[in-house]
Amino acid sequence: MGTIPAKKQKYSNTAAVLRKAVKMLYQVIRSIFNGVPINMISVLMQILAVLVIIFCVLPIHEYAHGWMAKKLGDNTAAYQGRLTINPLASIDPLGALAILLFGFGWAKPVPVDTRNFKNPKRDMAITALAGPVSNILAALLGAILLNVIFLFQGSIPQSIQFGVAVFFGYYININVMLAVFNLIPLPPLDGSRVLAAFLSDRAMYRYYQNQRMIMLALFALLFLGFLNEPLYLMQSWVRSGIIWLADLPFVLFGV
Repeated sequence: MGTIPAKKQKYSNTAAVLRKAVKMLYQVIRSIFNGVPINMISVLMQILAVLVIIFCVLPIHEYAHGWMAKKLGDNTAAYQGRLTINPLASIDPLGALAILLFGFGWAKPVPVDTRNFKNPKRDMAITALAGPVSNILAALLGAILLNVIFLFQGSIPQSIQFGVAVFFGYYININVMLAVFNLIPLPPLDGSRVLAAFLSDRAMYRYYQNQRMIMLALFALLFLGFLNEPLYLMQSWVRSGIIWLADLPFVLFGV
């Protein structure tokens, strides 16, 4: 077998760093429940990552919905003052708590009036997709920044490297989880709006008529763990794609 060039190997290690960071996070959570002493740097970086998600990423997610709706002809979000990245306009306390506890959550949805779209089903699907895409882009940015930090790892103390790895590992993982979770094709998630574009009007009406029951069933499946495996697989695929894209420019230019 041939050897991997040092620079290429350096950036291909991003996936390993993220896996290690996520594994450490899991160990920290287990330690808390088992009463074992924990690494405070790890805990602080987790909290910081969650705060960045809540106060920066979730508002951008909702802004993306509103911005895309406006581009497609609906100015409802702008008229109601929701076309903004101000976190005070988007934070949902329960959704923020869910992110802290479970790694996925939600913000206050921006208002959208499909009557203003030229093609309501298609345009609503595109508007819905804008949110998860913003999370994928946010994760990609995080992975690129992590690669940039790798350039200077020789001059960075190991304790700081550890904190940075935990922060970006958690930050990237939550963004991936938010993107994948929101694409589940069940109401009231964004994926249901995408699925609705392929349903007849009658089927779509029945679909949303049972929205509350479907939502309760969704949370029951999550609570019982039946969706853990498929969600984990999807998250792994998306995360691998993001890491590959983040590594690509560094490998191509041999930085």
